[in-house]
Amino acid sequence: ALLAGAGVAIGVAWSGMLGNFAAGAFMLVLRPIKVGDFVGVGGLVGTVKEIGLFGTTIITPDNVTLAMLELAQVGPQDFVLDLGSGDGRIVILAARRFGARGLGVEIVPELVERSRRNAAQAGVAERAKFVEQDLFKTDLSTASVVTMYLLQEVNLQLRPSLLRLKPGTRIVSHDWDMGDWRPDRSVTVDAPDKPVGRDRRSQLHLWVVPARAEGAWCGTGTHRDARLQLAQKHQVFDAMLSAGRSAQLLAGRIEGQWLRGAGGFDAVLEDGRLRIKQPGDAPASLAGAELERCAA
Repeated sequence: ALLAGAGVAIGVAWSGMLGNFAAGAFMLVLRPIKVGDFVGVGGLVGTVKEIGLFGTTIITPDNVTLAMLELAQVGPQDFVLDLGSGDGRIVILAARRFGARGLGVEIVPELVERSRRNAAQAGVAERAKFVEQDLFKTDLSTASVVTMYLLQEVNLQLRPSLLRLKPGTRIVSHDWDMGDWRPDRSVTVDAPDKPVGRDRRSQLHLWVVPARAEGAWCGTGTHRDARLQLAQKHQVFDAMLSAGRSAQLLAGRIEGQWLRGAGGFDAVLEDGRLRIKQPGDAPASLAGAELERCAA
């Protein structure tokens, strides 16, 4: 059945993608719709499930999809790369609700075609693209956000490539982690319609790709006597910062390009140099010091 005409009010019942109803709202649809259409209404996107005389039910993206994008703090400036994109819901929601651009990579041709149709029906086909491709042959370097719902062994195979991405790139995985590369943050999301598992909850994990700062760094200019020897395992570091006869042990985390340590130590790695913003417990004279890589 078709429902047409401008100014037709339809009740939109929220639900998960698998049919979990949550709330209702009234929206306006200015074009014909039919059951099965993927539509955008008042900032929402979803699939038309049922059209009635007084109301139309639209199945909206599940709360897990939304939570993944919120965890990554997706915004209009982002390019979201979804590995194993299925029906395209993550990339489409990123474009529709957050104004981002994105690419879904999927190996099943039918799902790629469905995703393209869904994106067109949601009005975001220019910003939400889909390709039929092996995810291991995909160029990841364009992404500022990578999302995935893959098995842990696949995550671990991807891990070296993910760690080579630009520092600050955010990675969100549904349920599965990446071994000893511990997440920077994890959240639990209710998923009452989840087809697997007993507790009907999903674990979402966020990583921020750390800069590669391991090694020896030597001071320049008026800070020529400064030296930093740094050991790094993913986003965790231990270091010795010395200047003249003073030496300070440091431990902390690398958040994108930023090194943050106990005692208020703050440094940023940019343009090939390590710039100390706050020396923490080290001598205050090191504030503003610039260090460059040197022999160990």
